[in-house]
Amino acid sequence: MYGKVRARLCALVHRMRRDAGMVTSEYAMGIIAAVAFAVLLYEVVTSGQVKTELQDIVKRALSARM
Repeated sequence: MYGKVRARLCALVHRMRRDAGMVTSEYAMGIIAAVAFAVLLYEVVTSGQVKTELQDIVKRALSARM
């Protein structure tokens, strides 16, 4: 009985491993989502208020005493 259970379990694991990667449509959707997030992040970082805050942080860091 143990041999039959083990054989079925091994067959199940083997079938599950064949689907190891993304298919083309999943890959394309992942790239689209990543690009959309990058555009959103770029818009936030280059907005006036955030840009000013980042410049202030850099100025304070460069003018700090050691």
